[in-house]
Amino acid sequence: MREETGDIAWKKVLLVGVDTGEEKDFERSMEELKNLAQAACKEVAGIITQRLLTVNRVLYIGSGKAVEVKDFAGECKAEEVIFDNALSPSQVRNLTDILELPVLDRTNLILDIFALRAQTREAKLQVEMAKLEYMLPRLVGLHEALSRQGGASGSMSSKGTGEKKLELDRRKIEHRISELKKELELVERSRQTQRKRRKDSQIPQVALVGYTNAGKSTILNRMVEKYGECPQKTVMEKDMLFATLETSVRSIDVDGRPFLLADTVGFIHKLPHGLVKAFRSTLEEVRNADLLVQVVDFSDENYKQQIEVTQKTLRELEAGDIPQILVYNKVDKCRLETELPQIRGDQIYISAKGNRGIEELAEMIQSRVYADNQDCRFLIPYDKGAVVSSLMENTSVLEREYTERGILLHVNCSRQERAKYESYAL
Repeated sequence: MREETGDIAWKKVLLVGVDTGEEKDFERSMEELKNLAQAACKEVAGIITQRLLTVNRVLYIGSGKAVEVKDFAGECKAEEVIFDNALSPSQVRNLTDILELPVLDRTNLILDIFALRAQTREAKLQVEMAKLEYMLPRLVGLHEALSRQGGASGSMSSKGTGEKKLELDRRKIEHRISELKKELELVERSRQTQRKRRKDSQIPQVALVGYTNAGKSTILNRMVEKYGECPQKTVMEKDMLFATLETSVRSIDVDGRPFLLADTVGFIHKLPHGLVKAFRSTLEEVRNADLLVQVVDFSDENYKQQIEVTQKTLRELEAGDIPQILVYNKVDKCRLETELPQIRGDQIYISAKGNRGIEELAEMIQSRVYADNQDCRFLIPYDKGAVVSSLMENTSVLEREYTERGILLHVNCSRQERAKYESYAL
């Protein structure tokens, strides 16, 4: 089904995949490629697959299959051909020559989706840099073909016009990548300042992570509506791949114990390394979290593989050792005769869209991030107003009493906060 995409013209595409037996679920990978194509405003006109022991280094597919793809593309009037795996620059060039159509691979397709979805300045800069870094080696791959165009007869230069143009294009791209890195460094400094401020506040940080379209934004919105400082500060939630590219952080307060909840970019099978690299600064919210809440689409029959993909990506981000809660979402779509929510240790089964299990999830998060907290009593002299202000802001105040010797505060606080004001403890 087509999504609402405004004035964007949809292109007919032909999907091609090679099954070497290495893929755990090849059919699932091709189905996901189809969904990605639709998310990039492309209409799938047909799918062709081939079983090979190993991919063809020249064409990725066999030479006979390449002719079949060309003929079928003509029959179904495809405007592009998309391959399920990453293609080398030479494979793209060779396939383009034979098919006489634009050739994309899975990486290029995901980059196109990110380009369509990017809204903020930071996301646009990150996507542009990832696309240019993807293009650069492919420009170099075209070097031989371009140089064969040759220069003028009798020219003193040994370089052809194609090669000269290639070098100019390469320099332009390298210069633009350098500019983008500088711009992103400025944005990153601002992010670091925000992160430092949040860390200094001693408020626990929690990040929603998981496969794209698992329901992370829906969970954030239900939390904000019930426990947020500004219930109207929700984020966009939509049933589509990569609806969210920006990291959004909201303050959630459950029974006087606040935590910061971050909605992050979704993961996917074969997520391009360039995108992980480009969005690393955005994903720092994941690495700095005290707790990760992994959201899983339980209604997807391949949810176990999605968990594996998420865990692998977290390890790439050096966040694999952070404590986690596993949230099985969309359970209501499975037609199971079970009451929601269900809690089993660090796992909870919910329906975020149906608003079933949000309270229990919030309590689970609160209990985990405040597990090491202690009830403490501090007697603060009246001339130490800054200490009182700090405790009032960074701890959960259970009781306050004004005595002859000073202000008696009964608070629930972290071990760090207790150690910081140990001299005032009773």
